[in-house]
Amino acid sequence: MITGEFRRTIDERYRLTLPPEFAEAVSDEAGDTIVVKERYGCLSLWSASRWQTHLDQGIAIIEQKIQAGRMEGRWSEIQRWGRLLSTRQTTVKLANRSRVLLPEHTREFLGVAAGQDVVLIGAVVCVEVWNPTQWLETLKQEMPQFNPLFSELSS
Repeated sequence: MITGEFRRTIDERYRLTLPPEFAEAVSDEAGDTIVVKERYGCLSLWSASRWQTHLDQGIAIIEQKIQAGRMEGRWSEIQRWGRLLSTRQTTVKLANRSRVLLPEHTREFLGVAAGQDVVLIGAVVCVEVWNPTQWLETLKQEMPQFNPLFSELSS
């Protein structure tokens, strides 16, 4: 389980240094990490192998539904999903096993410039990189629901 909260600064070359425990959790043997656009102001970092398993399982279900004819009349949704899938993720290598270069299209989505801070959050299965303003807004909305969510998930 990946947990914790850290504040980091994006350097002038748009690199972000991860805490060692986060870097280890989101890189595979080859040092590959997947950067995923989650919601505006938030990126997630995944181990390439864990992400691929997660993605393959979801794609297989959708392909089965298409082949079974269960997606007829939903082609605009399938196309929308395909467009989002095509631009949602990118593979990067962790330099020195702890520093990630944020590609331009992900930086724009994150909404943070070089020299600015981000908040790193352990989200159990991945590491999230948050624009601090977006993170605070998300916390304000979601923190009151923590106890009911914890109770539901743990019962």
